[in-house]
Amino acid sequence: MTTRAPVEAAPGTSVAPRRHVLDLDDFSASEIHVLLDSAEAMREVLGRSIKKVPSLRGKVVVTLFLEPSTRTRVSFEQAGKMLSADVINVGETGSSAEKGESLLNTALTLQAMRADLIVLRHPHSGAPYFLARHLTSTAVVNAGDGMHAHPTQALLDLMTMRRHLGSLEGAKVVIVGDVLHSRVARSNAFGLAASGASVVLCGPPTMMPLDLLRPGGTPSLPNVTLEPDLDAAIEDADVVMTLRLQAERQAAGMLPSLREYTRRWQVNEARMSRAKPGALLMHPGPMNEGVEIASSLAHGGSSQIEEQVTNGVALRMALLYQLLTGTEERP
Repeated sequence: MTTRAPVEAAPGTSVAPRRHVLDLDDFSASEIHVLLDSAEAMREVLGRSIKKVPSLRGKVVVTLFLEPSTRTRVSFEQAGKMLSADVINVGETGSSAEKGESLLNTALTLQAMRADLIVLRHPHSGAPYFLARHLTSTAVVNAGDGMHAHPTQALLDLMTMRRHLGSLEGAKVVIVGDVLHSRVARSNAFGLAASGASVVLCGPPTMMPLDLLRPGGTPSLPNVTLEPDLDAAIEDADVVMTLRLQAERQAAGMLPSLREYTRRWQVNEARMSRAKPGALLMHPGPMNEGVEIASSLAHGGSSQIEEQVTNGVALRMALLYQLLTGTEERP
């Protein structure tokens, strides 16, 4: 269960206080709305000639990344520093984890050093929840845990969609690819469902997320459907999000061949033409160009991939601010 601390709501909204951010399964539509509004204010800071405000001066943020990352780690570090927090990066290499120290003891050590917040990426699902249960004075943000969740990536995706669509209510979002192994897809499904969007999951039947399905094979979330045929799924879509094939998490036999996957589930120009005019193309990265997405599309006019990265910094600035101050920033 997520522990919470005060968060300021926008006028006319009601938002429960929050202390940790572990996934989006307990976020309300109002809370998402408030956070995205705050991120828009933070994005304005990114456009200034001097990209720094003193909002978190004196706060200590530790990024504890025990799994490889570029975008998320650097984004959190940049977000903290732009808010004038002291950001300390800890990786598996060079830390006491190499000597056999447990995750809990590492986190308790950081808490004893008066870290205000730990951003954790971990290869095992549930690790951030474990820390949240045992830390009494340090907040925890999940930056990706195994195949389970990646809430800040989903939030920046929602921010990107809202900036272009105006509202997520009623939008059709197609998530295609290796959904089974994608923590991004899971968190997006929760966030989009809460925001009133219609979500279509598409990909090989062996890569559908059984934990999000009922025993009969139907989705357990509202407004979420399955459609294995990409040509049918993408029809009239407002957003198409492709996912990386995560070979490092897959067991043998999930795909007949890479060529077959590309033939049936690669997002290319012909398939994007079935979506609505001006539909957004997104990818959480890193990309396997020429596999799940055609290179011509990855860098084309419909691609929002670089904007997702920019929005990631603004979103994480807003999240750090709200967690560490309990208010909504308006620089």
